[in-house]
Amino acid sequence: MAGIIELKKVSFIAQNRYIVRNFSHEFEEGKTTALVGPSGSGKSTILKLSAGLLVPNEGGINFRDRNVFTLTRQESMDFRREASMVFQDSALWANQTLYQTLELPLRIHFPKMPSRERESRIQTVLEEVGYRRDLGIRPSQLSMGEQKLIAFARAIMCRPRLLFLDEWTESLDDSSAQRLIQLVQRHQSGQNTVIFVSHDFRIVKSLADYILMILGGQFFLKLSRQQIDEDEDLAHYVERGIAS
Repeated sequence: MAGIIELKKVSFIAQNRYIVRNFSHEFEEGKTTALVGPSGSGKSTILKLSAGLLVPNEGGINFRDRNVFTLTRQESMDFRREASMVFQDSALWANQTLYQTLELPLRIHFPKMPSRERESRIQTVLEEVGYRRDLGIRPSQLSMGEQKLIAFARAIMCRPRLLFLDEWTESLDDSSAQRLIQLVQRHQSGQNTVIFVSHDFRIVKSLADYILMILGGQFFLKLSRQQIDEDEDLAHYVERGIAS
């Protein structure tokens, strides 16, 4: 299957040190890939680089064989509509209400959508994620778990075909986490692409077609779900690496 996102010898430097060094990988379209490794190994940075949210110091990042940083304005808008991210810290706008936060992607990518249709889409997505509180409040009035639900709702508002997820089930109770996992599974069933970071081996094992282990900001190991299922020692090795 063709690649959708490709990183070519990418390095990223922060505070005079390499966070990611000479990382190359092509993510297959229609597949789900988990980025795993010890804390501080560079997983979240690689995820943000893949999403075109960070500019590498070295190397290139392509979306469907086009450099994401040389796309035309319209091509960039198409990419942002097709790809969406849930950040580890939710990254909600502090000075906007929840309704404004959820409405903004629709206003940007579907400017001709009637307000009634925007409202209907927002309510439908909120039902999907299980959020039932007032939308007139601001993020500071939410728990961390509720912020994650709103962040996930915002990410799927435009029905993207490419999801980047960074520890998206953290701070959620079991039922809420399971609901979001089921939404990701529904996304997968449409032959969409998911690239995610998680320290929960159960999630990795249940969702990922491929597992990339990152150590010290570098590519270390790639495994398929089949390899994990068939080799118990290998599964334990990956699980220990995620937990450290």
